[in-house]
Amino acid sequence: MRILSGIQPSGALHLGNYFGMMKPALELQEQGEAFYFIADLHSMTTLTDAAERRRNTLDVALDFLACGLDPQRTVFFRQSDVPEVPELTWMLSTVTPMGLLERCHSYKDKKAKLADDDLERVNHGLFAYPVLMAADILIYDSNLVPVGRDQKQHVEVTRDIAIKFNHLYGETFVIPEPQIREEVAVVPGLDGQKMSKSYGNTVEIFGEEKAVRRKIMGIVTDSRPPAEPKPDADRNTAIQLLRLVAPPAVAKDYEDRLRAGGLGYGDCKKALFEHYWNYFAGPRTKRAELERNLDYVRQVLRAGAAKARAKAQQVLQRAKQASGLE
Repeated sequence: MRILSGIQPSGALHLGNYFGMMKPALELQEQGEAFYFIADLHSMTTLTDAAERRRNTLDVALDFLACGLDPQRTVFFRQSDVPEVPELTWMLSTVTPMGLLERCHSYKDKKAKLADDDLERVNHGLFAYPVLMAADILIYDSNLVPVGRDQKQHVEVTRDIAIKFNHLYGETFVIPEPQIREEVAVVPGLDGQKMSKSYGNTVEIFGEEKAVRRKIMGIVTDSRPPAEPKPDADRNTAIQLLRLVAPPAVAKDYEDRLRAGGLGYGDCKKALFEHYWNYFAGPRTKRAELERNLDYVRQVLRAGAAKARAKAQQVLQRAKQASGLE
């Protein structure tokens, strides 16, 4: 079983990235042949600062390796180091109906969020994003694609594109399956919305201690006093995040006490910070070690790209032969 997943270098990785994508991906590297990439080509749809992209790309590599990615088990690489991917993207775009892309929720949502005077940012890359994602998946004969709930539609688009290509040119691509862990598919941010860099409501995986403490203590709550029972305690953002980083019994105890009354929101937030800080203690130490050995990190990415290209070249050759380009 080949597993494929990618993540954009669009800023500091946060708890939503970790529990929604990274942790499931790291667990899956024990169950099959994993291909994980840093999606720097995808980041070009929104990020235009070249220095920031380079810095973010290195940070993503550091974060993944610190959190447990094993380069002996996993092919880990930069998307742009595999030039076969954009070549396949063009081939796939010729069989992709416009209507299929126009129905994609992600494109419609991003377009709707842009102000009228900012419509120039609605670029072809945002619109054609699912075709590049399809190439990312199909070029490695991927069987399983772990994604967040908001990306499930893009995997379905990939399947549609692959089926269309196979119908026109003969059996060429493996049809992938999405995998979604519903219990952590959407991680709440500090304001209760989905945690996202675009909302500015994130808790970074490797944030500075004082800064993260301030963020967590600033989680939005209502004005009910500690003594008042809170029957909706399960929907409290601090409780929802505590479930991710604390032992289940600890999280349930805080939830029960909040529901019964007598426990303040501040106490929940303090507990959340402590468990968050302890949860990532080991990875923080590992990341500091990696920062002192960046040559090793870069070598991991180079070696991963060589392995990824070897597979990509095979699949691209198959697609070219099927479609009459060779």
